[in-house]
Amino acid sequence: MNHRTLRLFTLLILLIAYSSAFSQNQANEYHETMGNAPIPVNPANRITSPPFKILGSTFFATQVNVDANGNNIVGDAANEPSIAVDPTNPMRMAIGWRQFDDIQSDFRQAGQGFTNDGGQTWTFPGVINPGVFRSDPVLDSDSEGRFYYNSLTLNGGDYSCNVYRSTGDGTWDDGPFAYGGDKQWMVIDKTGGEGDGNIYANWNASFSVCPPGDFTRSTDGGETYETCTPVFNSPYWGTLNIGPEGELYAVGSGGNLAKSVNAKNAGETATWEGYSANIGGYLQGFVGDVSPNPVGLLGQAWVGTDHSGGPNHGNIYVLASVLPFDNSDVSDVHFTRSTDGGLSWSDPIRVNDDPAGDNWQWFGTMSVAPNGRIDAVWLDTRDIPGTVLSSLYYANSEDGGQTWTPNERLSEEFDPHVGWPQQQKMGDYFHMISDDEGANLAWAGTFNGEQDVYFGRISLLPSQTVSAASVNTALLPNYPNPFNTSTTIGFNLKEPAELSLNVLFQTGQIAQVLIDKKPYIPGSHAVVFDGRDAAGNALPAGMYYYEMQVDGHAPVVGKMVMMR
Repeated sequence: MNHRTLRLFTLLILLIAYSSAFSQNQANEYHETMGNAPIPVNPANRITSPPFKILGSTFFATQVNVDANGNNIVGDAANEPSIAVDPTNPMRMAIGWRQFDDIQSDFRQAGQGFTNDGGQTWTFPGVINPGVFRSDPVLDSDSEGRFYYNSLTLNGGDYSCNVYRSTGDGTWDDGPFAYGGDKQWMVIDKTGGEGDGNIYANWNASFSVCPPGDFTRSTDGGETYETCTPVFNSPYWGTLNIGPEGELYAVGSGGNLAKSVNAKNAGETATWEGYSANIGGYLQGFVGDVSPNPVGLLGQAWVGTDHSGGPNHGNIYVLASVLPFDNSDVSDVHFTRSTDGGLSWSDPIRVNDDPAGDNWQWFGTMSVAPNGRIDAVWLDTRDIPGTVLSSLYYANSEDGGQTWTPNERLSEEFDPHVGWPQQQKMGDYFHMISDDEGANLAWAGTFNGEQDVYFGRISLLPSQTVSAASVNTALLPNYPNPFNTSTTIGFNLKEPAELSLNVLFQTGQIAQVLIDKKPYIPGSHAVVFDGRDAAGNALPAGMYYYEMQVDGHAPVVGKMVMMR
């Protein structure tokens, strides 16, 4: 069988599996059932191994589901992560996940971890509600930096949710009842407008404690949640997002999009308008062993909006991993946008830049930075063709999604078919939150031979050019970043120049002077920063800036993270 015939055969099998699974799953779409009973585990008897980390020039990743000593726990599983970032202090973050204490049982609980140092180290203080079945974690934060954890459970045979609240130290309140259902999503308004602090959630109406309702809202900081109501066309397998004016968007399978402009108004019942985003393919799920995630989704639909105040302000974006309508590939990451509030949509854009064929691009995930940059990550099998072995990939767009950067491989490949905790899947989604300098990612992999949850920091430090009449100078990203003991800062000169280069604390104070008004000849140059101050004392771990000034012109600045 030649390559083309094999690809066509694979697509045929996939279409049959997708069609069968889709029709079957209208009656039984998810498998969030109690399953096996929990297996008691004595933490003192746990076997541990070193945690997996990635330390690259633009990507740092570290394991989150670790023991008190920061080691990997052998024999457990963690997947389906969600992340929240404190907008008042981005060094504070929380990640939630589905925690399986022993992969011999599919009983899952609400795993959770937190960091106070920008993701360099994580604490896993134990699950929320030990011994209680919980799944589908979704986290967010409010404008004041409080964290919220939406968690699915079984309520007399029906699916319902609780939303827990924390200040970020790993302790949570009792979690008020929040109606809900299977594969819920949650978002909190942080626009500073009338709806600031509102909590919104929607889910699959067919699997809920309150059918046919699939939406609820809290306008009192999560103390209470309103009786559930229906969303237009009941979108599912997707996410929520809030536009710059507080408008609420819900997207689901097939690009089904609902919009409410009055959900922000306390006391009014949310009303919805319906639109159809052109994603150019089918959202996939439950397609069997031929796929990297046999009984799970290959990702959900993501909706984002531009809050930048620039030329793309107010744009609506949708991204998803799909089976293209033209059957050109088994799975691609597609993106589409609307510049008129959802009335019309662009033709779908293929974000992955590998040749069309047999490669799986799955778990496509999107977030939009405050400055309008669009970030996308996904898992990709292109590096080991013909297998399900997957690597993490990244691309971004700075022109509203019209063009995308060349795809960047962030991790080595791993096998998603190992470490299954009775369920033949690695969850259904990843979650990412972007800022102007990069993105914070909650993701999962099997680098330890089992399913684990990771935090990833994508740093965007492109070459920066000093504008001057007679000087053309490029400040290069430091490498490595993040770093442990030392890092190298490079720069290129096209003409002779006098340079100053300083390392700064986040407060703007000078931590170390690396170059003090020193003349340099044209060419490539580099200087090493050893993580110490002028007196030779080790500086604390954390985020730093490096600032270069050329011939007295305006300085250019880079950003780096030092670990200890």
